[in-house]
Amino acid sequence: MSRKGVNFSIRELDSDIARFRDISISIGAIHRDTWNEKIGPTPFPSLSALRSWDHTLLARYKPFYMPFCDLCCLCTYGKCDLTNHKRGACGITMPAQQSRIVLIAACIGAATHIGHSRELLNHLIETSGRDHPINVGDVGVEVEAPVTRLVCGIRPKTLGDLEPVLDYCENQVTQLLAVTHTGQEGSSLDFESKVFHAGMIDQLGMEVADIAQISVLNYPRADPESPLADLGLGTVDTKKPVILVIGHNVVPSTAIIDYIRDQGLQSEVEVTGICCTALDITRYSPRAKVIGPISWQLRYIRSGMPDVIVIDEQCVRTDTILEAAKVKSPLIATNEKNCLGLPDRTRDPVDEIVKGFVDGSVPAALILDPEKAGEVAVMTARSVAPKRKKHSAEISTEDLQKLARKCTQCMLCRRACPNDLPIAQAIKAAAGGNLSLLDELYDDCVGCGRCESACTQKLPVHSLILAATDEKTRCASYCVRTGRGPIQDTEIRKVGGPIVLGEIPGVVAFVGCANFPKGSREVAEMCAEFARRRYIVCTSGCSAISAGMYRDEDGKTVYEQFSGAFEAGGIVNVGSCVANAHIAGAAIKIASIFAKRPLRGNYEEIADYVHNRVGAVGVAWGAMSQKAAAIAAGFWRLGIPVVVGPHGTKYRRMLLGRSDRKEDWYVYDARSGEKVYAGPAPEHLFFAAETKEEAMVMIAKLAMRPNDTGKGRANKLANYIDLHKRLVGGIPPDVHLFVRNTADVPLTMKDEVIAHLKHHDWQEQPIPDPTLLPRLVHARKE
Repeated sequence: MSRKGVNFSIRELDSDIARFRDISISIGAIHRDTWNEKIGPTPFPSLSALRSWDHTLLARYKPFYMPFCDLCCLCTYGKCDLTNHKRGACGITMPAQQSRIVLIAACIGAATHIGHSRELLNHLIETSGRDHPINVGDVGVEVEAPVTRLVCGIRPKTLGDLEPVLDYCENQVTQLLAVTHTGQEGSSLDFESKVFHAGMIDQLGMEVADIAQISVLNYPRADPESPLADLGLGTVDTKKPVILVIGHNVVPSTAIIDYIRDQGLQSEVEVTGICCTALDITRYSPRAKVIGPISWQLRYIRSGMPDVIVIDEQCVRTDTILEAAKVKSPLIATNEKNCLGLPDRTRDPVDEIVKGFVDGSVPAALILDPEKAGEVAVMTARSVAPKRKKHSAEISTEDLQKLARKCTQCMLCRRACPNDLPIAQAIKAAAGGNLSLLDELYDDCVGCGRCESACTQKLPVHSLILAATDEKTRCASYCVRTGRGPIQDTEIRKVGGPIVLGEIPGVVAFVGCANFPKGSREVAEMCAEFARRRYIVCTSGCSAISAGMYRDEDGKTVYEQFSGAFEAGGIVNVGSCVANAHIAGAAIKIASIFAKRPLRGNYEEIADYVHNRVGAVGVAWGAMSQKAAAIAAGFWRLGIPVVVGPHGTKYRRMLLGRSDRKEDWYVYDARSGEKVYAGPAPEHLFFAAETKEEAMVMIAKLAMRPNDTGKGRANKLANYIDLHKRLVGGIPPDVHLFVRNTADVPLTMKDEVIAHLKHHDWQEQPIPDPTLLPRLVHARKE
């Protein structure tokens, strides 16, 4: 453990030896360590400390580049054309340039989470003290910070113990950004290794943020039965003043809720949220309501429901200030990373700020004191609400038809749409009075507004879609399970064996943004499908919100249908984006708690165990931001494959295995020391699926691991084959690659699988005790 250093001065000191004047004394960090576990080989790893492990993975999962741009424009040599094996002015190649852009994206994502974590930790230390104890589980949690223990080799006990972890993260992000300078790294594989490093650092920063806020803000602590929270516009009481919070840093939002509690206004003001701040306020207050994921910003603001809009950081539309002005909603910015050019009113009296908001002379302001921002938001909402009368930017049916007639059918809106929606056709139909086609676009629209930017007639296209489905929008009422935080050690002990042996077919984590190819319904459908198949399903962030936004034929959301426990058939919402670290932490805990593998500073061995034995798959179906890139990279370094939707190709590369190259799929058998063929499991590390059906089949395939027992592999194959037959058609053509002996064959599919094996001249293979690390073979023998 460590404490921050201290500095102090002594003006004058007399002693038996001499007289001293103007002495400055600096004491560095004070370390104490009560952890008996032997420290591993890589505590606080540098950029190259895990390079060998990264290259081992990259030798199997070679980058497949899809240049989104053929040019490099990062320096003043000008635009360098890198096509046809040409080199840039600095000597860089196309593969290296693509990897460099991926690294830049991952660094941005990691810096965002780490910056958020630092700001949050500083605030919580200021309000609660460095000695405030870390408590992420009242019962059942002894391994409180698995990522921190694994990466840094320390066991934090208090908030102050988390500071050196963030010091390390910030140092590493600086070093990684230095790598992207012109004329630095030249190897695409070493760029990729550093992408993995950025992902690991990102997981570390996320873990610090969430365990700190859980400990101080009294969020649910590893609670499998965390309460359900209201979700959707239909849950909002518009007769009350309504405050909307958007972003990821919950501190200003908790100040709003605290002020409401202190003033006894709980039943008089509605606090609603979009994106991760929404998830975190429901962890703080049972009265808070989630409106939707990031894609709901335009539709909710334009509805006119929010009387005051409060924004913090990350994933906030940069034109929120313009949209707020259209509906006459005062806007408060609360974070120095997102100032929007607004006047700083932090030091101004509260009454003066509120007066400017109420009389309309000040439509928006920056307030960096969270307590003051909370007070201003509540007072303003209560004063403004009667005057605004929910002023809306929405369009009447009559006006919709008039606007639709202005459409020239240039099709630019469709070309701009990331999902290629038939917008122009729907508007043409609306001009003739048929609104059904616009209504059909509603569920598939991701709310980006690119259609409006492209429109030559300046039509409010997104508002036309909303107007056609106004009743559906305003009546939408769902629920989402409140973020529970970490997985209990006791839960890991129950499922560790079944997961490693394959009896629980896998852990599927739905994470990331809301840039869904066909709307968020697909996330809910995939969650339900895998939960019914007794996979453990985890959710976080916008995906957790989207998963709750559809009801089955019985009127239930997935959170009402399935348990919130980390068990077969459970759907586990860990929380906001920073809570993603708990999903990686669960995989790490399986290696540590179930398999008794040393955790402290022992990254390679734990990652090797997870990759070869823990059937986990990440799914970022709506991946959009740089944060999503960093989150995925953290899973890659642990050897966990990630599936993204079709928009994921815009990250510029995939990490694909070649099942036809038998030489790529050898592992060491820790029992014999020999290298043996283990089959292409998992086949890919980063894969972009074109459709939900392709993704579901791939998820089932990627859950297979070399260590699966016969019973476990048969279970996984049964799911893979069944999904392929139902969604694609026929038995998968590569089944023979995953059957090692007849015990792997699902009993209910025995005849057709045996026939397939005979057709492919299949031969039985041994089941190894797999590892990719030669040193572990020697250690086992000793």
